[in-house]
Amino acid sequence: MALKKYYPLYPFSLVYRLITDVRNLLFDSGILHSKTFDIPVICVGNITVGGTGKTPHTEYLAGLLNKKYKVAVLSRGYGRKTKGYLEVEALSSAADTGDEPLQIATCFRDILVAVEGNRVNGVKTILERHPETNVVILDDAFQHRRIKAGLSILLTDHNRLISMDSVLPFGRLRERWTNASRADVIIVTKSPASLTVNEMDELRKELRVKAQQGLFFTSTSYADPKPVFDNNSEPIHLSESEKGSSGVVLVTGIASPLPLKLYLQPYFREIIHLSFPDHHYFDSKDLRRSAEAYESIKSSRKLILTTSKDAVRLREFSDIDPELKKAFFYIPVSASFLGDGKNGFDKTIFDYVGKNIKNSPVP
Repeated sequence: MALKKYYPLYPFSLVYRLITDVRNLLFDSGILHSKTFDIPVICVGNITVGGTGKTPHTEYLAGLLNKKYKVAVLSRGYGRKTKGYLEVEALSSAADTGDEPLQIATCFRDILVAVEGNRVNGVKTILERHPETNVVILDDAFQHRRIKAGLSILLTDHNRLISMDSVLPFGRLRERWTNASRADVIIVTKSPASLTVNEMDELRKELRVKAQQGLFFTSTSYADPKPVFDNNSEPIHLSESEKGSSGVVLVTGIASPLPLKLYLQPYFREIIHLSFPDHHYFDSKDLRRSAEAYESIKSSRKLILTTSKDAVRLREFSDIDPELKKAFFYIPVSASFLGDGKNGFDKTIFDYVGKNIKNSPVP
């Protein structure tokens, strides 16, 4: 898909690209050093600003490895108001930890989730405090070259391929797209479920995937809504919705809300979308807007829907009217591999971890 360009920004993009090229050259030549660790370290990241589906893929990887190993997830905690190393719990504040790490910690109560801007110090601290850890997942760390991950996974949105984008600020890339060659695995996210083998082959050529790189395709899967608050709300099954007499207020603070809105359209006659910036911290004014929109819906059956990431920020409000609380639901999102990609991806992960687990005790 072609992206709109604002050409006066192109000279600034060249400067930014030069800076990132020099930085990568310093690491590639060994002038700047990358730290390695004795346990498996897997990096999940992108070179695009926002919206590639990184958190669902991190959650997939964490859930997969948690079946056999003691897993830790390390994030920088984007948007948090704290500094230094901090371990995330389900009852932590999003302002302290960042919303995405809190979302992961809420989903996996038995997995260690930590935040630290200095990733090297973060991994060291994890291993000091939790020596039983078998594998560390670095969330959003493809550009963080101070650590050399044993396995690097790069995500690119099918609707916004990195090969068709440009470096900031002319485009949305953090570095030139050909640096995807550093990745061991490339995943094309948000792919149509109907993607054919021929189309996959064309995308392989478009992305210049090397023979030694794994290429996989995932689509976005939505589950039935769950209550945002622990308030004994009645369960909702979208497949059973009365499509002609239901309405929804969609509240989002994510980078790419359009796919979710399109997904909901067949199920609701009325949709009022309140869109906020990515990682937006809601306030009382935002809740008031949500309540007013909810009241304005004419349908007899109505609710307020949000995302998993937004839900962890909304839960921190304790003074919401009890009846309004019952109207708040979120839609769980997961990544589904196309074709036989799940078996191939799972094998890639377990082969890497299994071969590099020697220095860490398996529980």
